[in-house]
Amino acid sequence: MDLPILKSESLSKRGQKRIRRSLLQAFLESCKTQGKDTKILTDGDGRKFTYGELRRAAFALSSPLRKVTAPGETVGILLPTGAGAVIAFLSVHAAGRTPAMLNFSAGIKNLKAAAKTAPLKTVITARRFIEIAGLDSLIADLSGAVEFVYLEDMREGLGFGGKMRAVLGPVLPGLFTPRSAPDDAGVILFTSGTEGNPKGVVLSHSNILANIEQIEQHVRLEENDIVFNPLPTFHCYGLTAGTLWPIYGGHPVVLHPSPLQTKTIAKRIFKSRSTVLFATDTFLQQYMRASAEGGLSSLRIAVCGAERVREETRKTAADRFSFEVLEGYGVTECAPVLAANQPGDIRAGTIGKMLPGIETKLEPVEGLEDAGRLWVRGPNIMKGYIAPDNPGVVAPLEGGWHDTGDVVSVDDEGYYVIRGRIKRFAKIGGEMVSLTVVENCASALWPDHMHAAAITADPKRGEQIVLVTDHPEPKRQELMAWAQTHGVPEIAVPKKIVTVAALPILGTGKLDYASVTAMAKDALGLKS
Repeated sequence: MDLPILKSESLSKRGQKRIRRSLLQAFLESCKTQGKDTKILTDGDGRKFTYGELRRAAFALSSPLRKVTAPGETVGILLPTGAGAVIAFLSVHAAGRTPAMLNFSAGIKNLKAAAKTAPLKTVITARRFIEIAGLDSLIADLSGAVEFVYLEDMREGLGFGGKMRAVLGPVLPGLFTPRSAPDDAGVILFTSGTEGNPKGVVLSHSNILANIEQIEQHVRLEENDIVFNPLPTFHCYGLTAGTLWPIYGGHPVVLHPSPLQTKTIAKRIFKSRSTVLFATDTFLQQYMRASAEGGLSSLRIAVCGAERVREETRKTAADRFSFEVLEGYGVTECAPVLAANQPGDIRAGTIGKMLPGIETKLEPVEGLEDAGRLWVRGPNIMKGYIAPDNPGVVAPLEGGWHDTGDVVSVDDEGYYVIRGRIKRFAKIGGEMVSLTVVENCASALWPDHMHAAAITADPKRGEQIVLVTDHPEPKRQELMAWAQTHGVPEIAVPKKIVTVAALPILGTGKLDYASVTAMAKDALGLKS
């Protein structure tokens, strides 16, 4: 594509040097820099871990892992956000294997497909997690496809070799760990699989470290910041930004196993005096509603991704708790963060500027004059996909460019606005209508409720837009009146509005649009 290329500021020379390491090497250097006795991680049960304890556990557990896996093998991790997931991640690297993060909320079909795609023979999990989460049937169904190893068993079966690695590994890491090249696969994650079997996204060590450096340069944390992360580590946002960034950067992080425990999370943020929260707009709204007055007042900023930040979210955060909400944007294939607003420079309605070192170009979209389909290139962009029909084989990107599938516009100052997914535009009467605009209108009119727009077939106009909402009595004429007074064309006002008890949310915090569409079709008596 011969399109104009836009470039963000350059990644610093220091950052360019620091990304040429392996993930384990980067962790070990952080441990040395920050001090092995420095407490860096607080688990869901309140237990605090030092760098030294994480390092020792990673080397120790790499010993039993080496016995049941082959060099270079991909090993699955099926664990909630917490110390266990971090230690498992580091131990897989210490064993010279590649971790693949598995979404335990994805369902058996997608998990089996992911295991076949990677491919996986061995998966690390924990008996306590399986018991608490009620995943016994899931484990039973998956047992025919993979072999499970449990953290509890790994600890009990360390033996002399494991204990020696725990003691000597931190002292002589070069003797106890295979050396990984920066461009080797550092982690495999998976797409949602809502449009077919999930694809594997292969991110190199350098991709992850580059994104950490980009975030650090773009959104600088303060010396006394404490990060709170309830987002899943099977999602790249929760892994890179919410977990690895603070640990590698020396900022204490409080991890929570589930973003759905709203009341508990609000209390833990207050108790831990956390200052930086990672969330989605949907989850942040829930945490603020569940918090006592001033309960989240320790927060300085909340960084929200995965979905648009609503204006009422910013207003509640500022008025009730006096913190800023930074809207960011990213995709798994980009490790994941691409752009974000910055403290003191929040442009409402935008995702801010691109992170350092990222090039972009906009492919024209028929029917849209001032926006285009976003392509990106940079040091954080993935090595490539693993397709379900070609397990284990990485298909590299052409020229290093990744098609995000998102339609964006950019102003003269370099601030980007997400106009919607290319697949979330309806073509009505020859015109392109963004479902995001439809949802924005509904959110502005009915801010206390959740709304999602879906596309269904229309016998006359090809496609029609249906609004699905948890508002008990939504009136279309009110929505039409709001649109007319705010310059929104009538074509963007849905002809059908469907009320449901609750909108479906994925484990990542995103709206489950596949289920939303099914709800809309079911309400209209259409075939799914």
